[in-house]
Amino acid sequence: MNLLPIFAAAAALPALAAASSKLPIIETTGGRVLGAESPFRENVTVYKGIPFAAPPTGKNRWTPPKSATPWSDVLNATSFSPSCAQSSGSASVLASGKSLTSEDCLYLNIWTPTYKTKAEIAEANLPVFLWIYGGRFVGGSGDVITYDGTGLASKDIIVVTINYRLGPFGYLAHPELSAVSGHNSSGNYGILDQQFALRWVVDNIAQFGGNSSQITVGGQSAGSASALDVMWSPLVNGLAQGVIAESGARGPHDPVTGSAATSYRTKCAAERQGVRFLKTMNVTSIDELRNVSMEALLEYDSLDDTTFANTQFENLTSGAFMEPPMWRPNIDGYVLRHTYGQALRLNAHADIPILTGNNKDESGAETDPGLTLESFRTLYGGMFGDEFKDEFFKLYPASNTSEANQMSNELFRDLSRVGTWNWAVDWKNGGAKSDVYSYYFDHYPAEDKSEGAYHGSELWYTFNNIPYADYSSANWTQKDIEVEYHMSNYWANFIRTGNPNEGSEAGVNLPYFPPTVEEKKKCMWLGNSWGNGPLSATEARIEFIKRWEATLQEW
Repeated sequence: MNLLPIFAAAAALPALAAASSKLPIIETTGGRVLGAESPFRENVTVYKGIPFAAPPTGKNRWTPPKSATPWSDVLNATSFSPSCAQSSGSASVLASGKSLTSEDCLYLNIWTPTYKTKAEIAEANLPVFLWIYGGRFVGGSGDVITYDGTGLASKDIIVVTINYRLGPFGYLAHPELSAVSGHNSSGNYGILDQQFALRWVVDNIAQFGGNSSQITVGGQSAGSASALDVMWSPLVNGLAQGVIAESGARGPHDPVTGSAATSYRTKCAAERQGVRFLKTMNVTSIDELRNVSMEALLEYDSLDDTTFANTQFENLTSGAFMEPPMWRPNIDGYVLRHTYGQALRLNAHADIPILTGNNKDESGAETDPGLTLESFRTLYGGMFGDEFKDEFFKLYPASNTSEANQMSNELFRDLSRVGTWNWAVDWKNGGAKSDVYSYYFDHYPAEDKSEGAYHGSELWYTFNNIPYADYSSANWTQKDIEVEYHMSNYWANFIRTGNPNEGSEAGVNLPYFPPTVEEKKKCMWLGNSWGNGPLSATEARIEFIKRWEATLQEW
């Protein structure tokens, strides 16, 4: 899976404008800040590197975030903070060319329409989009140019991007940490950072023209799982009014839910791994580990778990079922109280609108799977076993290499669409009143068609960032601009109202985006066409996937 296209090179960007004395100085709970005009569009202001929490360093390693120390002078908010500590080989670091990562990283960035007076700010009351980056919980940054908020701010949306702790800094659990926590839990520090940032936004966003009662939390990949955690976690219930989860929610029995960043650990498993980690680092206590250097800890920031050990997925070569990252959230009974399946059955989650979906060439599907007819039969014979393999080969028949690759892709695309549809049905059947809007994105970005509609490719369009989001390419076409128009307006509408069909600016006409319902086995197709499309080519395939997944464990 190629994540690098998500992290467009920031190094090629023009120098940002200095803070402008013509802009109003903003009063926050931590101190005064002054922003600068965005270099990408007129009438948009950006505030960079605002501290929302104290540095989680020294004795604050592996503790919940604390309030930042207030500052007395005006903060010229014109430079992004360092990314949170991560390997120099992480996708965001490689693509941006940055070398500056730090444990002192809990900062956020805000994009707003440009206001001339504080009276204009007070009257604005605009909807807010808080964005959580992806990167398998071991990489990523709030300053990735793909997430630049200028394009949505030009649509009168306040955009906030944040940093949160990653790898062992964000997700180390240990009995010693649980014992002193006050609630017998540990290991979800990255999630707590996200929640602390959300509370900061609730407390301060009105000073930037935002409506604290209309906040949508969004994210992609690990950020998608994190955005959904805002809905799952009781600690922030009521603070967000909607969730956008891109490459998002899948049913509890869907093996992709147990893979990648959608997975989670039990508290016991996370603590056991923490005990092993201290032994690996040759220390005997958390206090000793707090004295280990950032660089030494980063040698172990990309460990993988063994979720699929002793299952039919253990030896599969497909990237759909890669092992999840070791450093990820855990069901600790405090931040997260229930597994996904339990939460759906108990209706134990915030009842807020959800926009979620998948891309054509991710989660096992890709433009060139590289299978032969023999490897196709071996791969899927093992995956479906004696009970299901004959039915699979009947529903997804292949007699040559070309058909083998085609059928492999059709399977994984069906799994994506059916998996999200299943989740939406369970959500509604559990008692939720709010709607789920599920989508399937199939457009190949002009900047790199070889990867297809890859993991994260929708972001160019949803953030309304063409063409400035990628200075390395001049290949964008009129079709890309059309896709951007539709996608960014659906997203903006959802942020405004919780419904992608409502709240459009004057003159914006969009095809109807229906909510997902059990009675219609469809989802919204976005990109090359616009409308409610099938989950699969045949009803028999849908029923096959449902019956097969019902035999699998809950992940």
